[in-house]
Amino acid sequence: MNTNLCPACGKLNNCAQATSGSEVTHCWCFEIEVKPQALQNLPLEALNRACLCPACAGAVREAASSKQDGGSD
Repeated sequence: MNTNLCPACGKLNNCAQATSGSEVTHCWCFEIEVKPQALQNLPLEALNRACLCPACAGAVREAASSKQDGGSD
């Protein structure tokens, strides 16, 4: 299994942990909440082995809503 690819869509997941050989202190996924429904359709062998990409994890939608909420003040 290629841990650099999202198990849901097959695109690069941009996971710092997958590309680093050492302990990672920061990754995009540390700052978002992965939507539980994003994990429901993954193959069992992918769970806890390969990271979702930001789009499949729901990070893109979360970032867009945060910008909209912050911009309206």
